[in-house]
Amino acid sequence: MQPASAHPNAELNPVPAVRIKSEDLFRQAREVEIDHQGRIYRLRLTQLNKLILTA
Repeated sequence: MQPASAHPNAELNPVPAVRIKSEDLFRQAREVEIDHQGRIYRLRLTQLNKLILTA
């Protein structure tokens, strides 16, 4: 097994991840739908303020 940095698919100059605040994503809702390549995923905010992603 190769170290992650030596993996042939590893990026040499990775792009930083986009950060979105959950309050901006959810606004006043407790659930948002995400369309990923035609498949709908639901991201829900629980009563304990945890996130659950389901297909």
